[in-house]
Parts: sequence; C-alpha cells; structure tokens
Amino acid sequence: MIQYQTHEVLSHFPTAEGVQVLQDGSHEARVWSVLPFKNQGNPITPAELRKKIGDETSKVGQGRAFKNGWIAKEGDGLVKIVEQIQDTTLNDLQEVALTGTLKAGEKVLADLRKRKLIIQKKGQWFTIHKGPQFSTSTARPETDLTADMLVSGSWKTATYKKYNFEAEGIPTTGGALHPLLKVREEIRNIFLEMGFAEMPTSSFVESGFWCFDALFVPQQHPARDLQDTFYLSDPKESLPPNPKYYERVSQVHEHGGYGSAGYRAPWSQEESRKLLLRTHTTASSAHMLYKLAARCRGEVPEEDQKEFTHGASSTTSGPSSKDDDGFRPAKLFSIDRVFRNETMDATHLAEFHQVEGVVADRNLTLADLIGFMRVFFSKMGIEKIRFKPAYNPYTEPSLEIFAFHPMLDRWVEVGNSGMFRPEMLEPMGFPKDVRVHGWGLSLERPTMIRYGINNIRTLVGHKVSIDGIESSPAVMF
Repeated sequence: MIQYQTHEVLSHFPTAEGVQVLQDGSHEARVWSVLPFKNQGNPITPAELRKKIGDETSKVGQGRAFKNGWIAKEGDGLVKIVEQIQDTTLNDLQEVALTGTLKAGEKVLADLRKRKLIIQKKGQWFTIHKGPQFSTSTARPETDLTADMLVSGSWKTATYKKYNFEAEGIPTTGGALHPLLKVREEIRNIFLEMGFAEMPTSSFVESGFWCFDALFVPQQHPARDLQDTFYLSDPKESLPPNPKYYERVSQVHEHGGYGSAGYRAPWSQEESRKLLLRTHTTASSAHMLYKLAARCRGEVPEEDQKEFTHGASSTTSGPSSKDDDGFRPAKLFSIDRVFRNETMDATHLAEFHQVEGVVADRNLTLADLIGFMRVFFSKMGIEKIRFKPAYNPYTEPSLEIFAFHPMLDRWVEVGNSGMFRPEMLEPMGFPKDVRVHGWGLSLERPTMIRYGINNIRTLVGHKVSIDGIESSPAVMF
C-alpha cells in the first residue's frame, strides 16, 4: 500500500483586463500621461479624455488618479499636478505575472482582485510514500477460508482480508415510479372520475393537415416554421385525408365560410401534407372530433367504426331528441408526448407531455370552461390559478392558465384553453349549436409545483436523481 499527502497552493494570474494593463499601463497612469501640466496647456475636459483613452479607462483612471494626488481640476477640465508618478498597479501586476503572488501582501492582492485585474486559482499536488505494507505483488488477500486451503495447509501462510463486522451491507432496491408517472396516473384518475373517456394518442407523427390545417391554423403561422416544429425528412409527405373534408377545410382557409372571411391567403397542398412530430395532442382531438361529427354527417367510415365506437361513442349519454341530428355529447382526454423545437431552460424542453381534453355539447359557454378548470386543478391540489385572455387560431375566446409556483415564487403558465371556432367544427359536420371546450395542459409543470422542483432538467433527463425518484412520495391530490 502507499500513503500520500495533499498540498494546495494559491496562485494569481492576470485577467484579460490585467494583460491590457501590463501592455499599456494602469488606467490612472494612462489618464495622467495624456493630461497637460498645470498652467502649461489647456485643461482637458472629461469628454475629451474619454475620446482619447476610452470610456472605461477614463472612468476608472480619473478616480484613482485623484485619489493618488496625481491630477486636479482646473476650470471645466483636468490637469496633472506632479512631475513624475510611480505606477504601482503596473509594478504589482508584473510581479504577479512572474511569481503568481505579491510580496506586498493580501491587502494589495484583494484590491487587484476587486478591480478584476487578477484572478485567484487553486493548484493541488501530492507527495506519495511507501506505506508499511507496500508491495509490488498483485496477489489478492483471501476473503474466505475454504476446504482446499485446510487440506493443503496453505491457510497457514495466506494473507486474509480484514472483516468489517459493522458494515450494514448493500440495501435492497426495487422499482420505483417516476414522479411524472405518479402525477400522470393521478390526473388520469381525475378525468375518469369526472366521466371522461381516454383518446388513442399513439400517433407521434402527424401531417400538417391534422396538426394545423384542421384546427384552422393558417399555413403562414410562425408555429409551422422550422425553428418551432420538427419536420420529417423521410418520408416527407402523408397520404391525403378524406377529399370532401379536405376541400371544406381548404375552402374556409382560403376563401372563408361558415360566417368567417377566412385567411384570404393562398392554400398549399404541399404544406398541408408535410409530416412532422406533433406539436400538440390537439391533433388527436381533431381526429376524434371528426369521427364524432361523422354521425352528424350521416357517415361513419368503415375503417374508423371500431375506434369511433370505442372512443367518442362510449361517452354518449341521454335520450335522442325528436329531431335527432346524430350528435351525442362527448368528454375525451389524453396524456401523451409532444415535440417542439424549444430552447431548453428551467421550464422548457423540446419533448414534453401534454394533458389534452375536449368537452363537446350543445350551448356550452366560457363560464363552463372556467368552472371546469377550477374544479379540475383543485382536485390536483393546486388552488392558486389565474386565467388570462389569449389568442389561438383554433379557439375563440381563448384563455391561458397560470398556476403559482412557490419554489420559483412566480406564476407559471400551465396550459392553454378555449372554445373551438366554428371554422374548425362546422367543416367537420357539427350542428351550429354544438360547442366544444378544448384545453392543453402541461404535465411537467404541475409535477414541478407538486414536488417543489424549480428546474425541469432535474425532473427528466440525465440530471435526474435516482435516489430522488425512489424516495419521492406518492402524490395525494
């Protein structure tokens, strides 16, 4: 075995500004050098001084030169009042650059550090010595006394590893649910408790038509730019949607309809068929609402019949009216991943989860939506929420939802909501009196609030604490 000792040494090095002082002299010396002697020339004003040697040098140097008694004020200008100066700052820096320290002591070093002319760095080195049991042999000590050792007698000369009878042993570990999964399950149970059915959301890749066009998002919207959306390179284009529905959507975009003037912008089939990683699960809601409206259109495509019956139809309730137009109320939700080309920070990732929900019924109002969101968040244990008017291409009116984050000590946006526009619903085939509430909530941010996490990168990704996941309590809303 070997023994070693650790030694530390503190050294100082010039900063970039310090290197400039080594080349040109200190700020105060440069100020003194450009000023005329008293009564031997026109005093230089501060503005002229800044032009000669720069703003920063003039600002720092004047104060130091006045303090040293090198310069004085004469009228509106400055003059020097001593014949010669000793540039101690330059001399001290030269000594630091050569030796890494200063004989003048810590007080002068501290002043140079305060002026950001030097920086302190810690070095470390070791001395190593042979220990009392040093050996060049690689033989490992025995940990067990075996029958073979007893028979051969080798146990008499063997070296044994010392037993540690106070060791606690390796703790047993088991699987643990991530906090996101715990909150996800709690939110899912809240929806099911409130009578919602879960939508299928396995399509991570969507077309521009279902992700944007069907939601009445204009083809020129900045959300469709590369800096906000991930597009696929292979394959690039999707299969075409239902031709009749496609035509109705393109018409309301380009020429208007259903009481709307539309966007009056050229329609691009190429833009509509681009494949992308979905930016919101509202694309899945659009699929389900289109299938729900199929009853109103008097058509349920054979390929969609099973999924439609399992999804939206399972939520129908109440007797049919006398003049049945085929519409049945529906309450649907989903919790799944979405992808956006975001700059990562404490509250943003490029991949995150969205809690999506829609409620379709006749004559719904914005007050119904606000009331639902207050009940929903209270069931999650989040009482402090606010609503802010917002703009969404596919909802009008629209509301952003904010919750108070006690760790960040500020209000954090946790979702967006609104009532889907007629330009989106009526091309699908819904009757005019049908209203649909829609919302998209974050899963990560309520989880951060619930567990007191102030940076999303410590919730997911390589910075996640495994111990933290194993010890995090079950969420009790």
